[in-house]
Amino acid sequence: MRHGKKVNHLGRTDSHRKAMLANMATSLIKHKRITTTLAKAKALRTYVEPLITKSKNDTTHSRRTVFSYLKDKEAVTILFREISEKVATRPGGYTRIIKMENRLGDNAEMAFVELVDYNEVYGQTAKTEKKATRRRGSAKKKATEAPEAAAPTEEVAADAKAEEVAPAEEAPATEEKKED
Repeated sequence: MRHGKKVNHLGRTDSHRKAMLANMATSLIKHKRITTTLAKAKALRTYVEPLITKSKNDTTHSRRTVFSYLKDKEAVTILFREISEKVATRPGGYTRIIKMENRLGDNAEMAFVELVDYNEVYGQTAKTEKKATRRRGSAKKKATEAPEAAAPTEEVAADAKAEEVAPAEEAPATEEKKED
């Protein structure tokens, strides 16, 4: 039975699994995105996200705690300088896992793991799609109504100006005739 066994062992001993996750987390922090198997990606997410949350509070204790997991000085400085600034307002969910095609050799499920705030292309398309979906119905109505509605108002405005100009010109002329 599997009662109380929540850790995915990934077919490795405890020390090998910890070393592998530390290396993968370091690669993710340095390169912002990595490709791996789906099982490793899910294990990496549970390993990295608490470290990123810890990096929001830049103290000596939190740096030492994160260093004990990552074992790489450069990755720790990148995490505390760059990444913690970008994720300061985000309450969680710092990584994104995107499934890919299965691997050619052994048909393993592959995945693309990336830091959410560093994929600017994906964020821009999501923002533009969001705006487009909000205005979909009203934009079509406005586009069809705009040419019809704009033309009569311009004609009415032109007629009103012509009427205003014509009586103004006639009125002084009639007054001059009366005076003679």
